[in-house]
Amino acid sequence: MAVQDPYEVLGVSRDADQDEIQRAYRKLARAHHPDINKDPGAEEKFKDVSEAYAILSDPEQRRRYDVFGPDFRQVPEDVDPDTWARSRAGAAAGAGRAGPYATTGGVYTGGFGEDIDVEELFGGIFGGRRRGGRWSAWSPSRGADQEAEIEVSVEEAYRGTRRTITLERPEGPRNLDVTVPAGVTDGQRIRLAGQGGGGDTAGDLYLMVRIAPHHRYRVQGRDVYTDLPLAPWEAALGTTVGLQTPGGEAKVKVPPGTSSGRRLRLRGRGLPNPRGAPGDLFAEVRIVVPPEPSEMERRLLEELASASPFDPRRS
Repeated sequence: MAVQDPYEVLGVSRDADQDEIQRAYRKLARAHHPDINKDPGAEEKFKDVSEAYAILSDPEQRRRYDVFGPDFRQVPEDVDPDTWARSRAGAAAGAGRAGPYATTGGVYTGGFGEDIDVEELFGGIFGGRRRGGRWSAWSPSRGADQEAEIEVSVEEAYRGTRRTITLERPEGPRNLDVTVPAGVTDGQRIRLAGQGGGGDTAGDLYLMVRIAPHHRYRVQGRDVYTDLPLAPWEAALGTTVGLQTPGGEAKVKVPPGTSSGRRLRLRGRGLPNPRGAPGDLFAEVRIVVPPEPSEMERRLLEELASASPFDPRRS
């Protein structure tokens, strides 16, 4: 199942670095998030943006996309990229003329005289079978790839989890245990080889991961955002407070003079990344006043109001 070009979806060049990719994702995710954008097509656009970021933020997935193109998930892990590129180039050349890598009954004839057997190279990825050492025009039917969604919480995305899903089959329902790896991102796919539609060779099943809305956390890629409630005096004087994160409690140092809306960054406390740097956690300050101040609190606040020249509407 081919995917959209992630570079086009995010609007970045093919040599964009991770910072540029992350900035593009955050901008688009914020613009199309269904909780913010009520346009009917926003949710689908948000899914496309999340899928593109899942590919380009993962170095291994990005490398495979760059090498194998939109169908990179269909290419077995052990296929050599250089051999793949030579065979594809040879197929294009052999379609119109004989020459380097021209096809002769399914066997690619290399430019140096060697014969490269397609099935031996790619383990039957093209679906054909050899007859007498040559490539047969007949190929078995392959079942269709299928796709389903699986929803996990932010905590499950952080530490990984296991789920049992039920597959509806012509012969009856079948339960399948699925491992969701730690650090999975919204829009990422989990491939279950051979669990798709039936045929002579079964297709694959792709589980699209969706991270469920959370009362405390908001997730963008591997970064996690949460509110940090502070009393006015904590924000004014500075303090160190405990903050709950998906990986457990962390200590946050609040600088003196912190205002509402300021984001305090905790590096590496976002979702883990099996192949690279983890995401960050951003604590957004929200100043909360006592809803029913005591007599002493009211008196002290009145004294502060009288003594302080500070005017928040002028600063």
